[in-house]
Amino acid sequence: MGPKKTAAAAEAGERKKEKVTLEMKKEIIRKHDGGMRVTDLAREYGRNPSTIGTILKMREKILATDAAKGVTRIVKNRPAVLEEVEKLLLIWIEEKQRAGDTVTEAVICEKAKALHADLIREQPGTSAEPEVFKASRGWFDRFKARSGIHSVVRHGEAASSDVPAAEDFALEFLEVVKTEGYAPQQVFNCDETGLFWKRMPKRTFITQEEAKLPGHKPMKDRLTLLFCANASGDLKIKPLLVYHSENPRAFKKHKVDKERLSVMWRSNSKAWVTRVLFVDWVNLAFGPAVKQYLLDNDLPLKALLLMDNAPAHPKGLEVDLLEEFSFINIMFLPPNTTPLLQPMDQQVIANFKKLYTKELFRRCFEVTDCTTITLREFWKDHFDIVTCLKMITTAWKGISQRNLNCAWRSLWPDCVAPSDSDAPESTVVQDIVALGGPWAWRSQRRTFASWWRSTTTS
Repeated sequence: MGPKKTAAAAEAGERKKEKVTLEMKKEIIRKHDGGMRVTDLAREYGRNPSTIGTILKMREKILATDAAKGVTRIVKNRPAVLEEVEKLLLIWIEEKQRAGDTVTEAVICEKAKALHADLIREQPGTSAEPEVFKASRGWFDRFKARSGIHSVVRHGEAASSDVPAAEDFALEFLEVVKTEGYAPQQVFNCDETGLFWKRMPKRTFITQEEAKLPGHKPMKDRLTLLFCANASGDLKIKPLLVYHSENPRAFKKHKVDKERLSVMWRSNSKAWVTRVLFVDWVNLAFGPAVKQYLLDNDLPLKALLLMDNAPAHPKGLEVDLLEEFSFINIMFLPPNTTPLLQPMDQQVIANFKKLYTKELFRRCFEVTDCTTITLREFWKDHFDIVTCLKMITTAWKGISQRNLNCAWRSLWPDCVAPSDSDAPESTVVQDIVALGGPWAWRSQRRTFASWWRSTTTS
């Protein structure tokens, strides 16, 4: 009896470690509604039948709850705006983690306060003095318990230095802008991002089928893009694209002239931006475009390029500039301040990836509606890197001047033109769902909605 009790206790301990999330509870309810017995559900999820019964008794309350992903408990009388803050915050944390950025407690709390302030201002009838949300240590501890993010938050010296460093740099930046007399048209920011250009939702048959194939998975095929624009948002620089192949097979098939592409095409084995490639882009794409723009707009021949301290961004970049571009000055963001200050990280890159996904689904639905080619055939034989380049062009063009300008709100609020806020993310999701008609996504709307939040990856 003794060993049996010990084994049972150990099993109970293991079960306690894995909390039942709201998503799991909803899944249990759906399966029960579909005819699955309580005992079978208890066996599948490793729970007592009484636990399953309790979940089923609370079905109406659970199904009516729209909480952040990963939340395990429903808290009574919580403000709806706080629920929305935490949902948006978890999406943002996922984006930062996927991009490899350091996400500390201090940074998360600052972002939570900013999201809360924005949501309060957007509510109709809001007073001039918005409600203050302190994002206290107590709130953060409860947020961790509800969402299970404790495993992704990094602590240490950086946690106490990120926000002060960002605040100090913001003052330094504004002083430089004021002293040198830079206009928003003359100040630029650039940043890199990875793009898994052939990624689809995990539960679609294409991805499920592809996962079973041996060898290289096209959905893991990655490229790196470098985007750049000015603070006024009216000048987008030709992006740098780095791929693992200099001359993909699709280039020969479509007779592509790389010099006429809408991106500056470069390659290396790991598809990374290196110092050499970055300097090449500055001298061949950034410098000429900025100089011509300043001359065309009768602006003084001077410019400021702001960027993070990535390995590909050399500290002595001014030395590598061609003489005709000596009017360009460089300024670096402090370490671990990217989530707070980097303009391209303030939804510009995320919005580009959403627009890229929208274009991807538009093409998929066009194929199934207008041709005899099946989606599987299109994915396997017709969707190549040349098609991807066209979609990148469309998505980058779709980034509005307003979006680019608003991205500077955290660092340079005075340069942001007053205007109505852009369309919410849900509108873009609805656009994609609508592409397939009323039938196309009916069975996968929930899958797609959760996947959509993870597309801003890499």
